[in-house]
Amino acid sequence: MKPMANAPPLLDIIQSATEPIITVDAQQRIVMFNSAAERVFLCKADRAIGASLDILIPARFRDIHARHVDRFRETGVSERKMGLGSPLWGLRANGEEFPMEASISQTHSAAGVFLSIFLRDITERERVSQALLASRDELTRLSNALLHVREQEKKHIARELHDDLGQSLTALTMELAELETRLPPDDAELRGRVEAIRHLTGLTFTSLRRIAADLRPIMLDDLGLAAAVEWLVSNFVSRYGIDTDAQIEVDQGEPSKLVATALFRTVQEALTNIAKHAQATKVRVQLSCSATLCTLVVQDNGVGATPASLARKLPHALGLQGIRERVRLLHGDVSISTPRNGGFRLKAALPAQPPQPALPHWEDT
Repeated sequence: MKPMANAPPLLDIIQSATEPIITVDAQQRIVMFNSAAERVFLCKADRAIGASLDILIPARFRDIHARHVDRFRETGVSERKMGLGSPLWGLRANGEEFPMEASISQTHSAAGVFLSIFLRDITERERVSQALLASRDELTRLSNALLHVREQEKKHIARELHDDLGQSLTALTMELAELETRLPPDDAELRGRVEAIRHLTGLTFTSLRRIAADLRPIMLDDLGLAAAVEWLVSNFVSRYGIDTDAQIEVDQGEPSKLVATALFRTVQEALTNIAKHAQATKVRVQLSCSATLCTLVVQDNGVGATPASLARKLPHALGLQGIRERVRLLHGDVSISTPRNGGFRLKAALPAQPPQPALPHWEDT
């Protein structure tokens, strides 16, 4: 097809391009250097043309770049991206290095083989990327701090409930027993009231222990992960009457407290969801912790969901999202799926001793 009569010359198009375009000959001498290349490399075309391409490449990358170009020329491929996904580095005339993306094409003519390199300065994009990474790291530290503070607060409240209110209820029970000894033996009404108060005190004691344990079971800190999960499963069975098979194997070396807390909360959330939504009759809890890895599987035979429905529901399930975030912060992974035979299956795997997460430091303002 013939070009239109009023079409601009190819060189004009190259010169007006907004991205740098550089052409080199077989010896990698620059033969074309457009205006955008002048702006990016801070180098005039009359200085660049005739010079080696090395003037635009940091010294430490020149040998690698030369070998790459030679291999490309030998393949006979017409064009390809350079860098294989990693940013390349250019060198401005003032000595500043900058990241860039590049693709290269080759053409054959009577004058020889020419390579055209199409560049894009990605300095700003890399800056934004680094800023996003820094922001994500800060958010991760903040999430770690919030989880730590929340667990510490739950632990404090649970201890206060158990120790302070628990002791008060125990004292009240003892006072009732003392009061009962002083009642007239034939006063059935007063004795009935004392018994009613004793019964109410017992119910309050039971509720107090349940609330404290839900906040943070003392046995998780005192007896370890295995005992805490066994208690959690036992409490689940007694509350809801759902047949639950628990297989718990924790090596003598306990996982870190952060991992133990994460696994306990994961089991707790999974069992709560099963009780509320699954309509299950059987549940299986498998927890295995070695010196290096902890793996947890919680599965039920309930109504389950289709994969599409599960994908829609998960983003709105705040409890499960909280589990994922908690495990992710400890360098672990959580997967939630629906087996073919129905029900849900939650699997979590995380290192038993992950690197201690950094907590942000706040100065008084």
